[in-house]
Amino acid sequence: MNAAPTPAPGMFDCRDSYARTLEALAGEDRRIVAVVNDSVGSSKLGKFREMFPDQLVNVGIAEQNMVGVGAGLANGGKVPFVSGAACFLTARALEQIKADVAYSKANVKLCGISSGVAYGELGATHHSIEDLAWLRAMRELTVIVPCDPSETAAAIRAAAAMDGPVFIRISRMPVPELDHSAPFAIGRAERMREGGDITIIATGTLVYRALAAAAILDRQGIAARVINMATITPLDEEAVVDAARETGAILTAEEHVVRGGLGGAVAEIVATRHPVPMRILGFDGFQPTGSAEWLMERAGLTSDGIARSALDLLAQRGT
Repeated sequence: MNAAPTPAPGMFDCRDSYARTLEALAGEDRRIVAVVNDSVGSSKLGKFREMFPDQLVNVGIAEQNMVGVGAGLANGGKVPFVSGAACFLTARALEQIKADVAYSKANVKLCGISSGVAYGELGATHHSIEDLAWLRAMRELTVIVPCDPSETAAAIRAAAAMDGPVFIRISRMPVPELDHSAPFAIGRAERMREGGDITIIATGTLVYRALAAAAILDRQGIAARVINMATITPLDEEAVVDAARETGAILTAEEHVVRGGLGGAVAEIVATRHPVPMRILGFDGFQPTGSAEWLMERAGLTSDGIARSALDLLAQRGT
């Protein structure tokens, strides 16, 4: 797979935070094990393997087997972190995720590495932009999409501490460390910026872009609330309802297709509890081959693109 670019100063690869946190957890608790599909390098678990050779299982390129092994280890009292490229983990092993993990409520932590369009140049087969739609259909599976290194670390620790199946979407696209208003908690949204004219609800790599978009809007006299929705399942429904009631318009932004992901989850709440004008910003179907950044720009998933979509939505509302 293509090598990740070196992050610019002030930008970070969340896989580094994931690996450091897993190393710390494994040192604290011998039940913690990593299960990989020949993905030690792409998961950045080389040091983990050196430090804890007896706590890593490499099944080879066999994703369905990897998830089954993880479920078996969980049944034996271990706390497995099943780590592989998100595109293959969630698509190729979906039946095992459904039956062996979610349906069985196994204590397995699924870690989708290099999610979204991180493998841009390798094309649609390697893009993981449908995973949230597939996985959030399973109510029993907690789904988390951290936005930066500190939230990634907090999500890994929270997943290890809870008893039950979890999927954590771990990006390698460089992101900055953000200022958080509250400690991470599963199922709780975080209000990153106040505003009463429109709400931007974002997740993962789109959170810092949403904050930058809000700054652009502010210069035009528009106060945009920004919500970091790190947990897709269970969704913080009250944060969505409050946003609809208090700002009157909602724009969602995610590194995912526009069907079934964060936008779909938010729309379900808006439609049934407090209808307001809404727009879902993401990818529309399979994407072409190209760099991750080019694909994001093409889909309007930039700070300027988010700001333009917010202005369009406000125009639609008549503001």
